[in-house]
Amino acid sequence: MLVHHAYHSRNVADETSLLRLILDKTGLKVYPIHRLDRKTSGIILLTKEKTYVSKFQELFTNTEIQKTYYGILRGHSPTSKIIDSPVKGRDSNVHKEALTHLKTLEQITLDIPVKPYDTSRYSLVELSPKTGRMHQLRVHTNKISHPLIGDTKYGDKNHDIMFDENFGCKNLFLHAGKLEFVHPFSLKKLTLKATFPKDWIGLFQKFCWKNPLD
Repeated sequence: MLVHHAYHSRNVADETSLLRLILDKTGLKVYPIHRLDRKTSGIILLTKEKTYVSKFQELFTNTEIQKTYYGILRGHSPTSKIIDSPVKGRDSNVHKEALTHLKTLEQITLDIPVKPYDTSRYSLVELSPKTGRMHQLRVHTNKISHPLIGDTKYGDKNHDIMFDENFGCKNLFLHAGKLEFVHPFSLKKLTLKATFPKDWIGLFQKFCWKNPLD
């Protein structure tokens, strides 16, 4: 879902934003510190007071917060890789420096053909973005020829269809799983985790992959 509605949002009347859902369920008016792409599952930080937003945003600006994402990629990705490649910003004419660290956790080869091959190969990876560009992880995984499964913009349609037909999975397999930082007020070190959605858990069981958040 959208974090909050913007003027350019499509079907605004038909969608409930995250902020509206929280308000309706709890009566709390909250303020987002950062955003997740609407197709990405996982953890997002919000404050109850608007005056606290800037203090938490400084953690992101000063790279004092460690973000860990998980993705399922097409193919067998390298054991580890640093992807240092500029990414277009919201202004499509401007490229900005972007850096991502990738670590492969699990791999599998399936006896399910996906053109032009007789089998299909996939990897579970841990992604640590060191910058916060729009669609950074989606662009970077595509740049190394291992796009995320379920990514309709940067991915591989044939593999997306295979996941839908064989596993009933249509979502983007990108999950914001963990945030680690020192709380700017309490000064306590926090490690926050978001459990995986059901479709991820189902694939972990089918592929005999270890859940990296357990």
